[in-house]
Amino acid sequence: MKRIASVVAALVALSACETGPAGPPIAPPGYPPPPPPASLFRDQDFAWSTQPGTGRIDGALAYGGNGGAYKCNDVILAPETPWSRARMRALYLSATAADVPVDQVRARTNEDEQAREYQRYARRTQCDAAGRFVFEGLPEGGWFVITVATPAAGGARMAIMRRLTTSGGPVRVVLR
Repeated sequence: MKRIASVVAALVALSACETGPAGPPIAPPGYPPPPPPASLFRDQDFAWSTQPGTGRIDGALAYGGNGGAYKCNDVILAPETPWSRARMRALYLSATAADVPVDQVRARTNEDEQAREYQRYARRTQCDAAGRFVFEGLPEGGWFVITVATPAAGGARMAIMRRLTTSGGPVRVVLR
């Protein structure tokens, strides 16, 4: 009986080290995903995003998380790659959409060399007074739109992320 218990314990320990399709470890339930491994960061994966294109993103912040008004300042547009997808899962616990308190995202942030390198490929713009923003000249591909929604009357600042795809024409996104 002791032998069976030790085998079961070993299998449970091994399952915590399971890897996902792209190789990074899968976090046990209830834990945030690990940061992307350095081996996933490759400049050639980001190269497509530096090319000119005809894509455009017309966006707006319409977040009303706690019933109040929110505003945005900076908006970041990050190209989708295996590394950035893993980073979104680690920071926002999703690679598609999230609205998470900024403090939680910062607590999961690991500013390593790859994170600094990734900044070279991110595009930035500002929201206007009405919370609208535009990115133009984009190549076709997957992107992550990220901003911080700041409450007008107290409350938590929220990090908002959405994944979208450009394909030559305008894409409209409302960050709710």
